[in-house]
Amino acid sequence: MTPRVLISDSLSETAVQVFRDRGIDTDFRPELGKDKEALLAAIGEYDGLAIRSATKVTEKLISAAGRLRVVGRAGIGVDNVDIPAATAKGIIVMNTPFGNSITTAEHAIAMLMACARQIPAADQSTQAGKWEKNRFMGVEITSKTLGVIGCGNIGSIVAERAQGLAMRVMAYDPFLSDDRALELGVDKVDLDELFHRADFITLHTPLTDKTRDIIDAKAIAKMKDGVYVVNCARGGLIVERDLRDALESGKVAGAAVDVFTEEPAKENVLFGARNVICTPHLGASTTEAQENVAIQVAEQMADYLTTGAVRHAINMPSISAEEAPRLVPFVRLAEQLGSFAGQLTESGVREIRLEYEGDVADMNTRALTAAALAGFLTPQLQTVNMVSAPAYAKERGIRVQETRREQHGAYESYIRLTVVTERQERSVAGTVFSDGKPRIIQIKGINMEAELSERMLYITNQDQPGFIGRLGTTLGDAGINIARMQFGRDHAGGNAIALVSVDQPIAPEILTEVQALPHVIQVRPLAF
Repeated sequence: MTPRVLISDSLSETAVQVFRDRGIDTDFRPELGKDKEALLAAIGEYDGLAIRSATKVTEKLISAAGRLRVVGRAGIGVDNVDIPAATAKGIIVMNTPFGNSITTAEHAIAMLMACARQIPAADQSTQAGKWEKNRFMGVEITSKTLGVIGCGNIGSIVAERAQGLAMRVMAYDPFLSDDRALELGVDKVDLDELFHRADFITLHTPLTDKTRDIIDAKAIAKMKDGVYVVNCARGGLIVERDLRDALESGKVAGAAVDVFTEEPAKENVLFGARNVICTPHLGASTTEAQENVAIQVAEQMADYLTTGAVRHAINMPSISAEEAPRLVPFVRLAEQLGSFAGQLTESGVREIRLEYEGDVADMNTRALTAAALAGFLTPQLQTVNMVSAPAYAKERGIRVQETRREQHGAYESYIRLTVVTERQERSVAGTVFSDGKPRIIQIKGINMEAELSERMLYITNQDQPGFIGRLGTTLGDAGINIARMQFGRDHAGGNAIALVSVDQPIAPEILTEVQALPHVIQVRPLAF
């Protein structure tokens, strides 16, 4: 049967031609993305769905999509797709992570300059016949300091463009290595230093639990008086009410915002504030960018529907059909090892080393390394996948090393992941047991056997009598049910590690209570 694809958003019609050239029956109906009921009625006839941001791929839509095999998002953001629901039904979700980087970076620079010179307000005043030359006193950007929050693909382009405009550039990015910062010519700093020193601040980070509200009233209080703020990344990175107050008080001299907490933003607290520029999420809106992402998503979807090849998938590794049965459990293991290390890493990363021993050393270690990197970077970047992870690591100057060797120890196969940061080395190792489930077998040189779960506590402590009882009592008194507890230590009375799987979410105040227990060194919540 000939595959059928529906384009339900306003993609470039070049995408239609790409599909048809590959022998795929294609319907171009850009009006459907905004008509939920019509889309719901039509979706059952298609094998592929190509979208932008207007189409919401909800659980309800996925349930009605009896034939759907792939969703392709022309762009990087997939927050309009229910990825868990798609994954549960075996639907691949793809994006085009690099198609509009230059366009978004250029928009950020344009917004920065327009804000510095108050161009939109000056234009409006002049066209009204007012000629208020003395009212619009701007500032130069030459020799000013630009603080870039998030120095990945787009952030690094912004840094390069800003240096061409004779700005000094500093960058905050937990994954930016010293070598990569040197290559970019930026001053690598922590977030507080960036707030204190920057004359202009621009955001280029995804929206994650760690970056949400990264600029709020407390952050603004640390900034220079008269700072300028630009956000062309994601709504939710800035507390909009706090930014409005800072604009009104003059603490922030100007702001340029392309993205909002709620979109489309028909109403917003920032509208009408002094010296604020607002645009309707135009970061990727150039002819070139839209053409690029449309062609890329069509080619990716066509490859999958005609040959089974998978590229830039959010929820599926790039693995051939022949090797999948043997490799997939180890892909999951590599991803979990990466996620484990990524959730515990906060300082700048210099190197990630992966050791493959035994049977796994003869497998597709490139896919395994990509899975490990994706797991490691996801806590910070969210939208990273197995295909884009190596590129993201390279952008941040993270060296990646692989070692393969024959079996020497007790396990037929195991993978060890070591993270080298500016402060320390931390390693975690695991294997796949006969039941096909991944297990952790060693953390920081301490042997233990642990199965990872959706909600966990990672606790390091000094090995002392009574600790396990106090921990269990504290969680029990808080109404937290313990599903599993695994422990390991280097020697009696020495360093110990506990991995505790729980059934309920753990509130911050409970974490504080556990941290206050005698002999506890560190407590971190983990999720897998």
